[in-house]
Amino acid sequence: MALWRRAVAELVGTAALVIVVVGSGIMAATLSPDIGIELLANSIATAFGLAVIILTVGPVSGAHLNPLVSLADWWLGRRNGSGLTASDVGGYALAQVAGAIVGAVVANVMFDLSPVSWSQTARDEPHLWVGEVVATAGLILLIFSLARSGRAAVAAPAVGAYIGAAYWFTSSTSFANPAVAVGRAFTDTFAGIAPASLPGFVVAELVGLVVGVGLLALLYPRPGQGAEQVVLPREEEPAPAGRGNG
Repeated sequence: MALWRRAVAELVGTAALVIVVVGSGIMAATLSPDIGIELLANSIATAFGLAVIILTVGPVSGAHLNPLVSLADWWLGRRNGSGLTASDVGGYALAQVAGAIVGAVVANVMFDLSPVSWSQTARDEPHLWVGEVVATAGLILLIFSLARSGRAAVAAPAVGAYIGAAYWFTSSTSFANPAVAVGRAFTDTFAGIAPASLPGFVVAELVGLVVGVGLLALLYPRPGQGAEQVVLPREEEPAPAGRGNG
């Protein structure tokens, strides 16, 4: 599959994910004065929405929707050529960040807010960074352990369920995604994060990536498929007539 087509799928998928996260957060805050109910509605919508998005764009790009998943895929597959190339990772990451920003803008406009309203929600306490390390490590371990144990077919509901649960068991409400974190800075709503809080979250997520990959190496040392075949197996374009696949 051509990189540009996969990048478009990543952009659309990440935009849709941020629309779900931000839009459901706005709707929940509008309909309920109770922050617990708001978080419940936001987490349920995100869990179901994420599973559906993975099923929709997965056959094209693998539905990474997250630069850390793409980076882990490259790192884990660099020796045997099973993962993304470095140029693929760059293309995916750019598309994911752009998609997250587009998603936040669309969600704002849908609810009659300013297209860009920088979040004022500070999330810069150390305990929130610990939450992001835990959330990200668990996500990376989940995705790649499914591949190495031959259970990639259940990735869509499993990843959706994990993120929905992690809203509640992590102090940070489980961003676990630098692209989505950047997008959420563009909305001053329930799901937002102040731009000044982004560096701490991104660093914590990178630490979580390292922890997740380390746990994977300990628990599942056998190399497996790349993540383009993990989150959801993507389809390959047929080779042109008269040419091989090599």
